Amino acid sequence: MLHVIPSHQGRPSDDPIFALNKEATARRARGESIVNATVGSLLDDDGKLSILPTTARIVHEIPAEEWAAYAPIAGSPDFLSAVMGDLFREEPEMRACAVAAATPGGTGALRHAIANYLEPGQSLLTTSYFWGPYQTLCDEADRKVMTFAMFDAQGGLDVDALDRALAEQVATQKRVLLVLNDPCHNPTGYSMRPEEWRRVVEALLGRAGSAPVTLLVDMAYFAYAAGDPRAFLRELRPLLGKVGLLFAWSASKTFTHYGLRVGAIVACVPDAAARAATEAAFSYSCRGTWSNCTRGGMKAVTRLLTEPELVRACDAERAQLRALLDARVAAFNGLAQEHHLRYPRYEGGFFVTVFADDAPERAARMRESGVFVVPAKGALRVALCSVAERDVARLVAALAS
Repeated sequence: MLHVIPSHQGRPSDDPIFALNKEATARRARGESIVNATVGSLLDDDGKLSILPTTARIVHEIPAEEWAAYAPIAGSPDFLSAVMGDLFREEPEMRACAVAAATPGGTGALRHAIANYLEPGQSLLTTSYFWGPYQTLCDEADRKVMTFAMFDAQGGLDVDALDRALAEQVATQKRVLLVLNDPCHNPTGYSMRPEEWRRVVEALLGRAGSAPVTLLVDMAYFAYAAGDPRAFLRELRPLLGKVGLLFAWSASKTFTHYGLRVGAIVACVPDAAARAATEAAFSYSCRGTWSNCTRGGMKAVTRLLTEPELVRACDAERAQLRALLDARVAAFNGLAQEHHLRYPRYEGGFFVTVFADDAPERAARMRESGVFVVPAKGALRVALCSVAERDVARLVAALAS
């Protein structure tokens, strides 16, 4: 007899992306020539995990007692201060009203937002292309996912579709939690332009007078954006005190230590009483899920964020990795346009999405030829972060064939 509750029976035992990676890895081990564009980690051209040397060194310098001891429930205060300082470097008004809690990566921040800003049965709102675990997180929390068409006819963010979805949620569930993954959206690679952010802000403000409306920016990949990765924050200033403003901050990609599981949820709350209540809600959620995060990991990241010499070293090392990734992006864009592939504007980031009406069938044919991508509804997700530049031509040819 299966004693698992009926609503949790029949769930997949493995994430489909991890399952595809497992198959690709096994076939490569048997001697096949494989291009594996499923792995969501930045690999070098030899297929090895790219790691910032300074991060690795500091992690090993953290004393044993820091790794062994419990951390405060909501996270070490110096870590939380360092994260907010890193995020709001040029935004003192946001920093002055910010509170945060430590989470196991950006995933934990998303979990806290779903649990604290939506009632059971209500729906998170996000783009039609989204990171699959958004659905998993909502399933686990007895919430749902509602989407709006991400792109308009010109290939830009469809803000009109967003506004219609906002209106629907305000009317039906009397509450909105909008999650936007930007810059370097996973899985499309799309980064919003300032004018797009301004239109989003206008839409949010237009609905905020009728119900609690909250925006969460999932910025897991922001360190790999073209230009100033924090530039979009200035466009969010008008939201303060009118729209809830949350950020899912993660050290995983920024410091190339995905397994360290260091992240934070950050909220900007101008009202002091509401700020204290928000901080308490986050802390309570920490205790009710993972209890506390890794003290040693927070200590390492705190040093990397606050010690000037380490900041400079990480910035220089990360710039080299970004150059590696940018070369792949440039190669992909050039070849993809030659082959007339349909995909969103792609200027940087770990992933790009190629539109395909027959995505599952096309992905299956590609696997037969040794090229692995992740099929989704109407699209193929391509993790360019894990593909050597020399293999981009083979990848694009397989996508186009």
